[in-house]
Amino acid sequence: MVGLPRGHRRRTSGLRREEVASICNISVDYYSRLERGRGPFPSEKLIDSIADGLHLSLDERDHLLRLAGHNPPNRGCTGNHISPGLLRIFDGMIESPVEIVTETGETLRQSPLARALNGDLTGFVGPDRAVGYRWFTDPTSRSRYHPGDHDRISRVFAAKARSVAALRGPGSRAACLVERLRRESPEFADLWSEQQVGVEFDKGNRIMHPELGVITVACHVLIDPEQSHYFVVYTAEPYTESDAKLKRLAEVIKGPRRLAEAPAPQTT
Repeated sequence: MVGLPRGHRRRTSGLRREEVASICNISVDYYSRLERGRGPFPSEKLIDSIADGLHLSLDERDHLLRLAGHNPPNRGCTGNHISPGLLRIFDGMIESPVEIVTETGETLRQSPLARALNGDLTGFVGPDRAVGYRWFTDPTSRSRYHPGDHDRISRVFAAKARSVAALRGPGSRAACLVERLRRESPEFADLWSEQQVGVEFDKGNRIMHPELGVITVACHVLIDPEQSHYFVVYTAEPYTESDAKLKRLAEVIKGPRRLAEAPAPQTT
C-alpha cells in the first residue's frame, strides 16, 4: 500500500519500525522514541512527513495533527500533504520521469528518472522551494532550460503566479510570493504589469541536460482537485534522439554504471 516490496514472509502484519521511519524520512532512533512517547514534541512538519509516508487521507492527517497538539491547515488552499490516490499513481510510475508539484511550483516528490532529468528539486527551503521564484531570483536555475525558451518560460511563470494569487487571495502563499518577486525581480515586475493570464508552455520543452545535451520532452499534467497538486509526467516522442536519451538515463539509474558507459538505444 505504501510502495514497499513485499519481501520475505512476516511474523506479524504491518510495517516494521525501520520501514515506517524510512518512508517518513526520519531516523529509526527518533521514530522509536516518538513511538514510546519519549521523543521531543513532534513538529507540524514531522507530522506531515509521517502522514505522507503512511498515505493518510486528509481527514486522517488532520486527526493526527490534532493528536499532536497542532491545528490543521485550512483546506481551501494547496498544502504539502499528498493524497493517497496520487501517491499510488506515483508509486505505480516510479520508473518514469514523474513529479508531484504544488500550484505554487514547489516540488514535493520526484521519481529517480525525473531527478536525473531535471536535477533534485525537493531540497530547497523558504521561497526558493517555488520554481517560479528561483527562476526570477537565481540565474543558475535557468541552466536546465534552452536559452531560446527563457522568455516564454518567464511569461508562463508570471501568468501562473497571477492566476493562483487571484484564486487564493491576499495573504495566501501565492500572493506573498508575488509581492516578494515584484520587489526583488525587475523582470517579474515588468511581466506582472502586462497582466497576462493563460500563457502555457510549448508542447516541446527543451531541457539542457549537463551530459546528454538537449532533451525535448512534453509535459502531461494531472490535477488533484483535493489539494490542487499537479502530477507531471515527462515523455519524449518515440524513436527520436530525445527518446533514446531518456532511455539511456533510465538504464544508468538502474545500476552503478556511469552515463558515459551506458549504451545509447537505437532510434530507428
